[in-house]
Amino acid sequence: MNENPRLTQPDADADPDAVATANKADHEEESWGDFTKFLLKLVLAVLIFRSFIFSPFTIPSESMLPVLRNGDYLVAAKWPYGYSKLSLPFEAPLIPGRVFADLPERGDVVIFKHPVDGTDYVKRAIGLPGDTIAMQNGTLVINGEPVQREQAGFADIPMSVNTQCRPDGGIVVEETTCRYRQFRETLPSGKSYMTLDFGPRPRDSFDTFIVPKGQLFVMGDNRDNSLDSRFPATAGGGVGLVDADLLVARASMVLWSTDGSAEWLLPWTWFTAARWDRIGSDI
Repeated sequence: MNENPRLTQPDADADPDAVATANKADHEEESWGDFTKFLLKLVLAVLIFRSFIFSPFTIPSESMLPVLRNGDYLVAAKWPYGYSKLSLPFEAPLIPGRVFADLPERGDVVIFKHPVDGTDYVKRAIGLPGDTIAMQNGTLVINGEPVQREQAGFADIPMSVNTQCRPDGGIVVEETTCRYRQFRETLPSGKSYMTLDFGPRPRDSFDTFIVPKGQLFVMGDNRDNSLDSRFPATAGGGVGLVDADLLVARASMVLWSTDGSAEWLLPWTWFTAARWDRIGSDI
């Protein structure tokens, strides 16, 4: 007796069209299954990348002029200050507390959640826990030492839909450019950056205080147009002293920048509105 399994032969009477249709359906089902798996892997990879490596942020105000402009799109590093639920999409409560926590270096441009309304803010870290901070006529004093501050000419900022000219601090030049006085500030660590100054303002001076443990003193580079740690924390306003646990990322590079003149229905304006000279700028 032949004990080998009997091979099934194709049915000679089967409709070839029906067989082809069945094969096509199986192939399409397999293709959709592969595509779904690929899509899920892609979404997972993007979530991991945005949560733990780099993530994009936008600049909605002029508080960080001249280094950052309204309409800049940043890429920010997520790992320097550790991870918390604020690192995850929708602030999913999957990370207890803050892991791999670290503090910024003085001069870092940090992204954090507003202490009251939870929106993303971007400022420069000036005072770390334990630092004594004061300001005298526009000059910062950190741990008893005045921060080096020297006049650095003018910052000429092109005017656009996104960037207007403040009449109390800027001068319109040739109807297209806003000119501000700028100063180069150099921290004790050697970190150097430009700031704008509109002239004497009440917040140009404040008395010495100590930054409490676990908190940061932050300021905007546009010193007279920034609601920062000099102002009490209020929704949509000042931020007061910022809890280190509210840190989200460190700003790294300008990924894209637009002057605000683009229209969605006119694709060519996406390119004419781009500030090409800002793309790729380090922060």
